[in-house]
Amino acid sequence: MSQLSSGICRRLNEAPQEEIEQLASGHTVQLLSVKKVSPTTNTTAPTDRYRIIISDGVHFIQAMLATQLNDLVTAGEINKNTVVVIDRLACNFVQDKRLIIVLDLHVVSRDEEKIGTPTAPPAFQEAPAPADAQVTPSFVASPAASSSMAQAKQPQTRTGPPGRSGKSVYPIEGLSPYQNNWTIKARVTQKSDIRTWSNQRGEGKLFNVTLMDETGEIRGTAFNTVVDDLYDRFEEGKVYYISKARVNLAKKKFSNIQNDYELSLEKNTEVEECLETTGVPMMKYSFVPLSSLEELQKDHTCDVIGIVKEVGPIGEITSKASNKTIPKRDLTIVDKSQYSVRLTLWGKQAEQFTADDLPVVAFKGVKVGDFGGRSLSMVSTSIMSIAPDIEEAHLLRGWYDGIGSGESFQSHSSALSGSSFGGFNRNEMRHLSDVKESQLGMSDKPEVFSCRATIAHIKSENISYPACPTQDCNKKVVDVGDGWKCEKCDKTFERPEYRYIMSMAVADWSAQAWLQGFNEAGLVVFGKTADEVHEIKENNEAEYNALMAQSTGVTFNFSCRAKQDTYNDQTRVRYGISKIIPLDYREEAKHLVELLKSSWAK
Repeated sequence: MSQLSSGICRRLNEAPQEEIEQLASGHTVQLLSVKKVSPTTNTTAPTDRYRIIISDGVHFIQAMLATQLNDLVTAGEINKNTVVVIDRLACNFVQDKRLIIVLDLHVVSRDEEKIGTPTAPPAFQEAPAPADAQVTPSFVASPAASSSMAQAKQPQTRTGPPGRSGKSVYPIEGLSPYQNNWTIKARVTQKSDIRTWSNQRGEGKLFNVTLMDETGEIRGTAFNTVVDDLYDRFEEGKVYYISKARVNLAKKKFSNIQNDYELSLEKNTEVEECLETTGVPMMKYSFVPLSSLEELQKDHTCDVIGIVKEVGPIGEITSKASNKTIPKRDLTIVDKSQYSVRLTLWGKQAEQFTADDLPVVAFKGVKVGDFGGRSLSMVSTSIMSIAPDIEEAHLLRGWYDGIGSGESFQSHSSALSGSSFGGFNRNEMRHLSDVKESQLGMSDKPEVFSCRATIAHIKSENISYPACPTQDCNKKVVDVGDGWKCEKCDKTFERPEYRYIMSMAVADWSAQAWLQGFNEAGLVVFGKTADEVHEIKENNEAEYNALMAQSTGVTFNFSCRAKQDTYNDQTRVRYGISKIIPLDYREEAKHLVELLKSSWAK
């Protein structure tokens, strides 16, 4: 018992609100219980929460683990009777009850016996202390306190001194729709441009801010007249006291922020700049090595950090939805995993980006694409930070300046670089029989190969689908009578944009295989857009059948990805076309000449 901080539970239980911060760290306690709280059913993606009972050997009190410590529970680092040191905690006062949240801790020892015979502090002995520490102490038995503890997100907890408004400051992680009287102290890590919208319900404007404190992030959105009031009040990088905003369930399809809730900024929302920024981090990242991008699904968002090795020229595309011209610029970034990847900037960032000195750049929330293997793209909620003052950036800078600049980097699209009609990695050439016998794609990760094969048959029944014309959406739209509805964009269009979704049998001298291809493959095979081919199919069946016949018997170089697929409880390998390249006979002849001159032919 001597190893525990005797008396700390009673002090935490009795200290007035203004003194809690003085007791916020440095206490050795034993965890008598670690229990998962059942999540509420009104969240779309509830976050696990854990209730703990901490003991100083004399008394016990109840607390909650902050969600950033969940991994300690799932990994078995902490459990019943583990002795820990609390490095940081916060306290929330709800209807004369106090709820302790442990924000950080480290383990001293595990698998200990229960130390002492702790009881509930005297002030809370109206009901008997639990005979087993797994039972919830009586001081949280009131309906108000029990309800707030059971939510997937706990009510607000105090993390710092009152702001100039005199209100207690609560962590972002503690925000929920169940309490209104709160103030957060948060840094603006991203502020969007003002965007306009128009649909059947009307039109308006909005902007978003991403707010962050030491416990988490949350997105705030202002609409219409509130935009005029608050847009100029926020500045990226600065810290603010924010209160009187409405907490709603997060609309996950519009945000990549890991929070079940979001803020609706309203007319009476108070925003006050805070000059004391201690304890509010600049940015939180969860970096993914570039070598691991193959493991992420298309449209997944991730954080990456890399050296900008190449900067492409400024270009532009025309949005099909708005018919507006949008600037774009491609960067090539590399990291210590010795991989490179193309990352696309848009709009003002594309126009203003310069990188003459190969800077380290951190990207938060960029979208993964599968064009040419794997690529990355900035989206409206992405954040780019050039030469950030973080440990990962300093280590990457040192590595590149020391040895990295002399390294060669592998691309996810090494076989697929260049345009649709150029670039082919002969080192990955395989016969189709070899691909099957080697069981490519049966491992946990997708595997890449190249082959030369002739189209033997194209499934012509469903060769395309009606897609959303919004740039980078491409989701299937539904005919709703007066237009075509995209559920993802929540917009209705006069007509869709058809996109290829192909399945075709190809063969070489050794075997036959079915390859799956999308829009880029169809454009190469048919030399027409999917809209044009769909029009032919609808109006002239004979011409459509002739087009299918003309497209068979043609040989291409294919770059493919082999990956496991389970359907109806049966596992098989699917071969997806990453790139399809018409034969360049001059290039093929040149290769044969080089082959005859090589040691292989001697």
